[in-house]
Amino acid sequence: DGGASMSVAGSMAAAHPVPSSQQSFLAFDFGTQRTGVAVGNRLTRSAQAIKTVKAEGDARFAPIAALIQEWQPHALVVGVPRHPDGNPHEMTGRAQRFARQLAGRFSLPVHEVDERFSSVEAASQGAKDLDAESARIILEQFLRDIP
Repeated sequence: DGGASMSVAGSMAAAHPVPSSQQSFLAFDFGTQRTGVAVGNRLTRSAQAIKTVKAEGDARFAPIAALIQEWQPHALVVGVPRHPDGNPHEMTGRAQRFARQLAGRFSLPVHEVDERFSSVEAASQGAKDLDAESARIILEQFLRDIP
């Protein structure tokens, strides 16, 4: 259809299959002041941290547009935080809004991924750029979960 679409990966992956035409992805670990970014592809099922965008509100979209232009992803992935029991909290809605804004601004499919423990995992691995490494972990989890 050419328009942007949204899906939820993880336990919902079967309900929202990721088309085989989507091979390259940019992933985001959303934060109100910092948003980590990673790039990865379906073929290798691996991802690498790129950078952290240090901007708030609409100011974050200019550097994100430059990254989308540079990497030319087929789709975007956004980590959506939740409480350990799976219930939403304040940042859940903010991350989902960010995902909708990405879809609307860049006309790319956006997949949401449960990212409950990505920051803890990144910290335990001694990440220098915690936000970008969290985005890498989110993307690798997404790539593992899709067929």
